[in-house]
Amino acid sequence: MTRPESRRLPLYEAGEIEVPFVIAGHSELIDRDTHWEEHSHPTHELLWNEVGTSRAMIGSRIYTITPSIGLWIPAGIAHSGWSPGGTRQRAAHFGIRRVPSISPDPVAVDISSLLRLLLDRVDSTELDDRSRETAEAMVIDVLQPAAHELLLRIPESAMLQPVVDAVRTDPADATTLVEWSTRLGVSTRTITRQFTSETGMGFTRWSVAARAQHAIVLLGEGREIDDVAAAVGYRSASSFGTAFRRVTGMTPGRFRSQ
Repeated sequence: MTRPESRRLPLYEAGEIEVPFVIAGHSELIDRDTHWEEHSHPTHELLWNEVGTSRAMIGSRIYTITPSIGLWIPAGIAHSGWSPGGTRQRAAHFGIRRVPSISPDPVAVDISSLLRLLLDRVDSTELDDRSRETAEAMVIDVLQPAAHELLLRIPESAMLQPVVDAVRTDPADATTLVEWSTRLGVSTRTITRQFTSETGMGFTRWSVAARAQHAIVLLGEGREIDDVAAAVGYRSASSFGTAFRRVTGMTPGRFRSQ
């Protein structure tokens, strides 16, 4: 088995380094599981994948990045990341003097066919100055937050840690809220209130979101939908599809085909 790779990058403040470009792209085929330690850029960054799924961690938030849903990270915001081997990863950096951030906070971005083509064009080394300026302006014009973001907020309180560990270690874990209440020695209302306070959603919705995030990785690996449904704790592909669509805005089949 190939050992995972760990990469270390600097922490920069927004605009700490002047860059000579408006948009600069980067592409890499990740040949083994890779973790990026916490770092930040002097530029805004847009992450997406041509193939596979990856994750970015920002504080207690975990964002899933796919070929259709990317992530915009404003300059200076510290983040870490993880990509499994086989991911074909893309990134575009935007100079902050020429490109205002589309959001003050990290936000999901729809990687539409048009945006993908424009970003490919900006990466071309054959463009003259006028053509590059036109393509860059079009990229900036079509960039917009996605209707759905593949985001999971991780509770940080000690009380909820056993719940978080169980669901993230085994997404098929079927322990109910009542059972967790008994194990933790607190009321179901206390657990629900704590989840809502820390994540913005109750235990059930959070569990569904956590399972969907894990399912995205499995679907990205080409696993069959029935197998993925069972792996994340659903008795049928139909119930899995309903839950997955509620979180991501698309069916598992459509997601896998992108």
